[in-house]
Amino acid sequence: MIRDKLRDSPYYRRSPITGPEDVSMRHLLAATAALMLVAGPVAAAPCKDPKTGKFAKCPARPAKCKNARGQFVKCGTPGAKPIG
Repeated sequence: MIRDKLRDSPYYRRSPITGPEDVSMRHLLAATAALMLVAGPVAAAPCKDPKTGKFAKCPARPAKCKNARGQFVKCGTPGAKPIG
């Protein structure tokens, strides 16, 4: 009974290879792929000059240091070693 109602639904499609599949899942996958294509250039935005629109050199990150016990400390502390 439920299967008959599903077959009449516009969102239900039967594929000869994979069996029944939900068309809305294809829409979800297509939207996810499109979002991933758009999200790539957004990651480069912090190093782009907003006035000219040209890419500039990114500012250097502050160094992080750890002591012998593995705790984060200021880099000027005796025994501190820079990481990464």
